[in-house]
Amino acid sequence: MLSTGSDFTFFGQAVILGLIQAGGLGVLLLTTLLAMLVAGKAGLRLRESAAVEAKTSAIGGVGPMVLRIIGLTVVTEAIVAVLLFLRFFTHYGQEAGNAVWEGVFNAVSAFNNAGFGLRSDSLADYATDPFVCGPIAAAIILGGLGYPVFVEIVRRYRAPLMWSMTTRAVVVATPVLLLAGTVFIAAVEWNNPGTLGRFDWWGKLQAAAFQSTTTRTAGFSSVDISQMHSATWFGMDILMFVGGGPAGTAGGVKITTVLVVLAMAWTEITGGTMTNLFGARVAHSAHRQATTVIVLALALITTATTLLMLDEPQLGLDRVLFEVISGFGNVGLSTGITTGLPAMSQIVLILVMILGRLGPVTVASGLALRARAIRYELPVERPLIG
Repeated sequence: MLSTGSDFTFFGQAVILGLIQAGGLGVLLLTTLLAMLVAGKAGLRLRESAAVEAKTSAIGGVGPMVLRIIGLTVVTEAIVAVLLFLRFFTHYGQEAGNAVWEGVFNAVSAFNNAGFGLRSDSLADYATDPFVCGPIAAAIILGGLGYPVFVEIVRRYRAPLMWSMTTRAVVVATPVLLLAGTVFIAAVEWNNPGTLGRFDWWGKLQAAAFQSTTTRTAGFSSVDISQMHSATWFGMDILMFVGGGPAGTAGGVKITTVLVVLAMAWTEITGGTMTNLFGARVAHSAHRQATTVIVLALALITTATTLLMLDEPQLGLDRVLFEVISGFGNVGLSTGITTGLPAMSQIVLILVMILGRLGPVTVASGLALRARAIRYELPVERPLIG
């Protein structure tokens, strides 16, 4: 495995940084531009669907939305880069040029949930420094919220009761997942000398909180992932699978997808007839989309995990599953086995990364745009369940 900081020239690092930035903006901008093309040739109903899939609240507002996306990205990255530069320059004594470059690189990588750093050990040198890990974690969270959520919070920060279901779901679930991940990682790894055991209690909490944050598709690490307990890997699997908010830079199946499925299950358990979430009824079309995304994601992960275990039978399920879900969520964390995998297994992981990043949004958008009236119905029959 090549180190971005030591194995690439400045030009190579700049190319990587450009690809990170383009990748972070690419999916949403491409979806938005496609919506513009569709809106010019389609009727009102299809234009509304396209606007929804482009994550813009107004038909014909695609152009301004693109500018807002770029503006929010640049401003957020600039603020984080300045904070990191000041820390690297004043506290660690780095040369001004190096401090600027490391600050910019980490800020862009964090906001776009890429996880690339200029150090071979990622952020291990700053594991207990809140003035480095803090801004990076904030950038990860803001990027992972999703652009529509970010914009709505900024616009309606004084009226949270008017937030959409998506925004309310992401705003509520994000801190819950971050806190749950922090508590779980700290509890399991507290006395592990290879991870948190070498820090004092405050350092342990900081490292656990940062790892909980970055696990949700950012890919930075402040401790050695390969030294973690297998139970910790499994807990991180869940966080990586869920990911962040929709239409953001995070991967995974997205918070809203999981919440819709959980709300559906709760409705069945309680004997309800309508699936409600945060004071509103979930549209039936969202039931179909969320279920399909979850099922296809699990099928992809199961297939890829099986292929890797057939290719490398001596590897444990815990490590293989971690690598596959990390690839699916575009996280980039590893237990240390990726570089030693055969070429075929590495190709499988590459395909999982591509499908994991494009698959959920493509499936959800395709289902939404293919909705059509049913002209006939088959006879109803109820199969035995369970």
